[in-house]
Amino acid sequence: MKSFALHIQSATQYTLVEELTCFVGADSSGSFGILSGHARMITALNYGLARYRLQNDEWRYLAFPGGILYFVNNQLYISTRRYLSDPDYQRISTELLEQLLVEETQLKKIKDSLRQLEQEMFRRLWQMERSEIKG
Repeated sequence: MKSFALHIQSATQYTLVEELTCFVGADSSGSFGILSGHARMITALNYGLARYRLQNDEWRYLAFPGGILYFVNNQLYISTRRYLSDPDYQRISTELLEQLLVEETQLKKIKDSLRQLEQEMFRRLWQMERSEIKG
């Protein structure tokens, strides 16, 4: 069976996986699959899980916060901020959910901080306007 290679990289990691028989991912148009010999393509991957099958029929899963996929000459390249790889679907799903919850908590803190900053700026502008009117 024909195979291809996967190069996945983030800011701190690089993994080469050889002898893939298929890759299944998702972009804004939906799920798609890549087999050996696929035409050249590039797409932006969605946040979530992708999977690939090795020649020994073992499935492995990738979790990432989106990324860019490029396939050319039987080489699949994925560039992302970070990623997790695991053969156990339940384990990687749990890790992805935990990361998502941490990111949501951090995002909420940032939004709250920005809201407080905005309120303070409006309060100071209002005070400056009042002092100009009195002066």
